[in-house]
Amino acid sequence: MSAPSRPRVAVILFNLGGPDGPAAVRPFLENLFTDPAILRVPAFIRPWLGRLIAARRTRAASENYAILGGRSPLRELTEAQGEALAAALAPEIEARCFVAMRYWHPFAEEAARQVKAWGAEEAVLLPLYPQYSTTTTGSSLDDWRAACERVGLELPGRTLCCWHSDPAFAAATAALIREAEAAARAALPAGARLRLLFSAHGLPESIVRHGDPYQWQVERTVAAVTAALERPAGAPPLEHGICYQSRVTPQKWIGPSLEQALEAAARDGAAVLVSPIAFVSEHSETLVELDVEYRELAHKLGLPGYFRVPAQNSDPGFIAALAGLVRRVRDGQRALCSFAGARQCPKVHGDCPHARARATLETA
Repeated sequence: MSAPSRPRVAVILFNLGGPDGPAAVRPFLENLFTDPAILRVPAFIRPWLGRLIAARRTRAASENYAILGGRSPLRELTEAQGEALAAALAPEIEARCFVAMRYWHPFAEEAARQVKAWGAEEAVLLPLYPQYSTTTTGSSLDDWRAACERVGLELPGRTLCCWHSDPAFAAATAALIREAEAAARAALPAGARLRLLFSAHGLPESIVRHGDPYQWQVERTVAAVTAALERPAGAPPLEHGICYQSRVTPQKWIGPSLEQALEAAARDGAAVLVSPIAFVSEHSETLVELDVEYRELAHKLGLPGYFRVPAQNSDPGFIAALAGLVRRVRDGQRALCSFAGARQCPKVHGDCPHARARATLETA
């Protein structure tokens, strides 16, 4: 008797994307700043204003990417995560991972065509953003739906909107922090004060006030990770805080900023260990902002030490967490689900995708 066939499962990995060479920096920025989820101005203004912002930021961005060899490493790192995830799902699931970047190649339409050519029978939409935001996961999902319509891809599937407090993700992140803490303490004098700073990408306050659940979910991530940080016997308590980086507009953004957190650490005479809590792959925000720009600021402020926790990349514990998420999504009955199944965000967050889906049904 032959074994039952396994369905072909396409796992779509959503990420930001990044320029693959110096010539791609400006068009990448234009794609970013003309996204209505990012630049929230009237539609007739957005194209020219977005291109203007991109033009003004091209030089600085090009200098940052020059530090990385002229290109972002995000595509290769995301593809490696996909290969590791497909291997972790085997042999019980015949899965193949497809990368759909939002602002540079491979775009969602490229991924949709690949999924169609492969003959996938179902799909799992897996954003590589632990915390949901309309500016990241929301934009990517809208882009994916439009791409599928253009290429004629129709698949039964399920969407994971967020996994901010997934226990396996929290445990894998905590393990990376413990290792980085040990290295930091070995480099510091005995008894030196060390502060863990969880740094997430910032967001304008206006977007949060509108109902975006991102900040709430970042706080839930930090709570889950700190709970998983079991302290060894006799170890000093690890003080921690949340801060935000990468402000790009003159609007008021959520805070405190990482600059403010470093200034506070300097006043307190504390070294810092920075954990990029909203990023799961190394890219310009970690390799340039955190490793170069903020390190220089910490040195100028006279901090006794500046250390960073690496992003997860293809860490085995992290990949195992992603595999667990894919299995739970497929075993569940919800087309749209959080890591725990049902909606997690309080009702005040009206831009939670579950709230949006319900509102759409009620007005249909």
